[in-house]
Amino acid sequence: MTADRAAFLSPPGPRILAHRGLSTQAPENTLLAFLQAIIHGATHLETDVHASRDGVAVISHDPVLPDGGPAVNGLTMAQLSRVDLGEGQSYCSLAEALAAFPQARFNIDVKSADAVLPAARAIRAAAASRRVLLTSFSESRRRRVLREVPGAATSASAQGVALMLAAVGLRQNWALPRILRGIDAIQVPVSAGRLRIVTPRVLRHMHAIGVEVHVWTVNDPALMGRLLELGVDGLVTDRCDLAAHVIARL
Repeated sequence: MTADRAAFLSPPGPRILAHRGLSTQAPENTLLAFLQAIIHGATHLETDVHASRDGVAVISHDPVLPDGGPAVNGLTMAQLSRVDLGEGQSYCSLAEALAAFPQARFNIDVKSADAVLPAARAIRAAAASRRVLLTSFSESRRRRVLREVPGAATSASAQGVALMLAAVGLRQNWALPRILRGIDAIQVPVSAGRLRIVTPRVLRHMHAIGVEVHVWTVNDPALMGRLLELGVDGLVTDRCDLAAHVIARL
């Protein structure tokens, strides 16, 4: 494991990954939501990036503005920064977020192909490779951004998770280190349809090869407690405040 990856995954968990910040009193994925998350016990900030029309990495989950507005990549960063998201907040760039919270660890989902290079530039400019995890639903996008920020932590794409589940299900455990080579975590829901993903067997095999298991999106304190007792390493949650209370009682 590289020094950058080790830095992101220290100290030991359990980790509280604030899903788009804490949006009980702030619009999600804004500087205020990230501040609220840190205040209320988040150990990591989970967020998403797209690209603006002028090639800036923009923090946004959706590709379009709220209420069916124009596409994020159809507006410049200056225009996006004037969009009123409520509570005095607007769109912010990844660079602004990294600068506003210089000690925070960011779990970043690169949502679009045009966001790969802008996200990498922002991370390199902030010398933030030690405090980011880079991932994507798309395996090719995940690999591209990691080539631009070598050594950064990463979690498996949808393809990686599917291959892992197939290997575990077929008891081809020998293949897991190859399937998840260079992967630091799998970030998965408890279940997908009728398929239970987070099981003692999956946890056992992941931990045996040094891969953490982060579960999304968990907002119920009782479920948080059961997952932590099962041995998951992190909770991706809209309610980092509740997760902090659950972990404090362990």
